[in-house]
This record gives sequence, structure tokens and C-alpha cells, in this order.
Amino acid sequence: MTADTLTSVLATSDMLEIDGLHAFDFELNAEKLLVIAMDGRAEKRWSFSLAQVEAATFDDTLQSWTLTGDSGEHRLICFNAFTGNNNDEDEADDDA
Repeated sequence: MTADTLTSVLATSDMLEIDGLHAFDFELNAEKLLVIAMDGRAEKRWSFSLAQVEAATFDDTLQSWTLTGDSGEHRLICFNAFTGNNNDEDEADDDA
């Protein structure tokens, strides 16, 4: 994977892995990146300023981003998901 910037990769990502936890709930806006994940029953939250996101570096060996926030250094992996069709019938039959 050749990465441009974390900001551009996040724009097309559907899921993240941060410090080994999978997070579907994340938001990048003009001010910050907010990531929410569950660790067992405990909710964990990470918040990074836009400047911290823009300063993130990509590690080619580990295929992940190193992101330094107020709580220290974090490892972030971005994923793109795909959706399947649960219909057992052909698409032509959908109009019937």
C-alpha cells in the first residue's frame, strides 16, 4: 500500500484498528479525529487534533500509521469494507 496522507486515507476508510482494537465508530471533521471502540465492556475514546492527524507517518514495514496524540503514540490501520448482497435470486428477478 502506498499511502498519501492519513487524512486522505481516512476519507475512504470504513473501519479502523487502533492499538489492536477494531473501531467502526470514527469521525474526521475540520477540527479533529474522534475514534470510539469497545474493549470488552469498556468504551475507549481517542481524540486527535487535525494537526496531529496530518503529522502521522506511515510505516511500510507494519503497514500502519503512527499517530501521536496527547495520550502518547498509537498504531492505526485503516480498512475499506465491501458489502454483500443477501439475495439468493438474480438481479433480473428483483423487478418481478
